[in-house]
This record gives sequence, structure tokens and C-alpha cells, in this order.
Amino acid sequence: MVTRGFVGKKPGGGPKDPTERIPPGQHLVNDFPVLTAGPTPRIATVDWAFTLKVGPQPVKKWTWQEFNALPMTKVVRDIHCVTTWSKLDTQWEGVMVDDILADAGIEPPTDFVLAHSFDGYSTNVPVADMVGGKAMVALKFGGQPLATDHGGPARLLVPHLYFWKSAKWVNGLQFTQKDEPGFWELRGYHIYGDPWLEQRYTSD
Repeated sequence: MVTRGFVGKKPGGGPKDPTERIPPGQHLVNDFPVLTAGPTPRIATVDWAFTLKVGPQPVKKWTWQEFNALPMTKVVRDIHCVTTWSKLDTQWEGVMVDDILADAGIEPPTDFVLAHSFDGYSTNVPVADMVGGKAMVALKFGGQPLATDHGGPARLLVPHLYFWKSAKWVNGLQFTQKDEPGFWELRGYHIYGDPWLEQRYTSD
């Protein structure tokens, strides 16, 4: 199943020249570089939980088993890192943010979200970039459980923004009243991060 609005250009489709799919200032890679802001946390699935909050108030919390019982979606998307690499046709499987909200029985109450991770990392994303089939909490990459170095057991996937917005080791989403900067945004990265506009840093 491929959810509405979340279909990337698949192999054999779209432009014949892959360079047309690479934003300005980016270069194509075939591997999957590993970049982290700090030590890699090791999270056993028995200890994993995901919490949805409105401000400081928890709305719903899922265990690993409960989260895996939610509808699963497979997608193929190009991804773009702020460090200038791009990787095409990456394959992911996980739970769409739309399905998380549906299971919690809520509509987005604000216009902004902070994604939180087990290592204390956070990043801000507008709600408009999280719903309508645009984002998921990914559990698998390339048909296999998501590797720890790439954010496993679960990471946020917001592929149309620079990849620092796709928070590794994600453990919750928090609706906020304003666009609150996260870890890298507080350290000079762009508040939004559109690869096609080269929004890498605050001044871009």
C-alpha cells in the first residue's frame, strides 16, 4: 500500500536523468552515510514506547507491539542530507503520521510539531509537512528492520525536507503553539529546511 501524497519517483519512472531529481548543491551517493549528533543509543524494542502529546499533556502512548499493530505503509522516496548527499529510490515501511493521529482519535490541534528522540534530540516540523501522507514513523528500510545506526528501531521520515528533520530514534511527537526550534535549529540550521531552496542555515 502506498498512501496518498507520499509517492516518490520509482525506478523506471520520472526523469530519465537522475540528476533532475537532485536538489541544488547536492551530490548522488549509493551508500547510506551515517551521521549523528552524539553517541548512538541502543534501544531494545521491549523498552521502546511512542508518545503523542499536545503541549505537555500526553494524549496516547503505544508500546512496540501496539505501534506495530497500526496500519503499515510502504513508500519509495528520494532523501537529501544537509551535508550535501542525496540518495534516490529509498524504500521504507512504517506508520503514517495520519494513521497515528487517527488511532489517537485527534485532529492536529496546532500548526506545529516537535519530534522527540530517545537521545534528547528534537526537531521542529510544521503540521502541514507531517499530515496528508507526507511523513511516517519508519520501522523498516529496504525490507529489513531499521538498523540502529540509521535510527532504529524507529525514526521519523519527512523526506521532502533535509534529512536532519527525519529524527532518528524517535519516541514521540508533541504539538506546539509556535514553531519551536529543535536541536540543530538552535545551532544555526534553517527553521524549515527545503532542499530545493537550499535552506541549510539560518541565513539561507
